[in-house]
Amino acid sequence: MDNLRCIERLESKGIRATSIRILVLDALMRASGTMSLADLEAELGTVDKSSIFRTLEVFDRHHLVHSIDDGSGSVKFEVCEGKDDCTIADMHTHFYCEKCHKTFCLKDISAPLVDLPEGFSAHSVNYIIKGICPDCL
Repeated sequence: MDNLRCIERLESKGIRATSIRILVLDALMRASGTMSLADLEAELGTVDKSSIFRTLEVFDRHHLVHSIDDGSGSVKFEVCEGKDDCTIADMHTHFYCEKCHKTFCLKDISAPLVDLPEGFSAHSVNYIIKGICPDCL
């Protein structure tokens, strides 16, 4: 993804476009799936962990990314597809491979919506299927 598109995406969310934010967003958008803080640190090399973490917090607060807790102890992040906010539609199913420890996005499989009791309001869904991926079989 080119820098101009990253800058436009950041500004559309009310996020000031700094060089680190552009680098982190570019890495997330180029990723074929989710990325953890450690993945981003390895990918970006020259950017320190605390800067990446603070950037992810800003992105999450502004609904540019959503986080996925796959039970591995390492939260993963993914760019929201919606223009305004991460929606329930962004909360698709994820698959966690218990062998290689990768988390895959299964965007064609929506997370099941649950009829909540009156007075409850869902803002995110974390639907994880665990098993072995095709590469590890």
